[in-house]
Order: sequence, then C-alpha cells, then structure tokens
Amino acid sequence: MAAKPLNILVTGGGSGIGHTIARRFHAAGYGVILAGRSADRLGDAAAGLPGSHALVMDVCDEDSVGAGFAELAATGRMPDILVNNAGAAETAPFVRTDTGLWQRMLAVNLTGAYLCARAALPHMTGTGFGRIVTIASTAGLKGYAYTAAYTAAKHGVVGMTRSLALELAGTGVTANTVCPGFTDTDIVRNSVANIVAKTGRSEEAALAAMTRTNPEGRLVRPEEVADTVFWLAGASASAINGQAIAVACGEVM
Repeated sequence: MAAKPLNILVTGGGSGIGHTIARRFHAAGYGVILAGRSADRLGDAAAGLPGSHALVMDVCDEDSVGAGFAELAATGRMPDILVNNAGAAETAPFVRTDTGLWQRMLAVNLTGAYLCARAALPHMTGTGFGRIVTIASTAGLKGYAYTAAYTAAKHGVVGMTRSLALELAGTGVTANTVCPGFTDTDIVRNSVANIVAKTGRSEEAALAAMTRTNPEGRLVRPEEVADTVFWLAGASASAINGQAIAVACGEVM
C-alpha cells in the first residue's frame, strides 16, 4: 500500500510566492491546502491544482485560525508542513507610521505566523515529523528605509523561529525562515508603480532603484523561493533548523 502523501498548508496560497510554492509541492504529489481570506481567489487557485483544498482563514484572527485548524483536523488534513507565507508590506516614513499601520504589519507578518505555528505543532510533534517554514524577507536580516513596521515584523519572525527551533530540537520538527529579496510578484510590481506615480521615474528606473543593492541587478523569481522551501521540507534537510536563508542574489551575505 502506498504511503499517504504528506499535507502542506500554505497561507496566502492564492497568489504570488505562496501559489508558486503550492504548485511546486502539488507537482510532487503532496496534499496541498491553500489558505487565505478571499474565497474567490482561493477557489480559482485551487481549481488549477486538482485535489487541493481551499481553506478560508484569516491568519490575523485567533478564532479564525482555530476554526480553520479544527476543520483540517476533522477532515484528516492536518499539515505535516506549514508554510507561513501570508504577509503584506506597507511603507511610510517613520514619523508618519501610525499605530494602525504598525499593528497591521505586526498582525499579518508576525502574529499570523505565531498563531498558525502554534496550531500546527501538536500534530507535528505527535507524529515525530514536521516542517515550519516562514517566508520572511531580507528585511528580516537588514533594514530598509520607510518600512519600519514591516522590517520590525520580519525581524520578529526570524527571532521567533530561532527560539522555536531550539525548543523543537530532537522532535523531528524543524523551523526555518526563507528571506527573499525583491521578488517578481504583484506586490513588487505594485511598489514599482507606486514609485513611478510618486516620483515620475520610468518603470525601468524604479525597478533599477529597487535592485541596486542586488549584485545580479534583477528580481528574484518566485520559483527560486519555492525550490528553497521544497528542499527545507524534505527529510534530507533535517539538520537545517533555526536558519534564515536569504534567497536574494547575493544582496545579503
């Protein structure tokens, strides 16, 4: 009898890096669960991945996360691999970063990862295997101007993961972060459009400004991030724990 495939839950799995990760695992035969707030977006994304499951869940809301994981438990879909990908990036000068913006960035980028990891861990430690991979950012390893709240949240994710990894040592469960540089997604394209609108620069000049500290002078491809996550999820990466792996064309060394 063939072994039951491992389940992977990808938050923010309806688009961007999250959906690219989901496609990578789906192609390898994993049971894929796409989580997000938009039922329509998730439905469209799941339709392109036959057999995948769409889970409407707001990672910022403790009750919603609890209900989502209860649904997974009831249907036999508890994740063996959790990819905390849901996130958002808002920019503002520090003195114009109000508490609303600050709390939104902490909620989706940090608290959401905490809530989902906490909900997933009992199953993982109970079976003796699990992978928690959180998509952070190079902002979790350095600073960027006008992103104080986002950068603080991503630094928080890296620190939380390192502490969690120490607690998990010897359990068969690992926790790591993947820290992409600017990646070719709608979020970055929207940022480029925002720079164009505010500064009058051309799209090419705006993109060059975003990648100027990248030795290769290009955006990271979502597939490059997905391949890194896929490797971390495998049994051969069991010695990789508590790491923050930059996928950034050499921007962070």
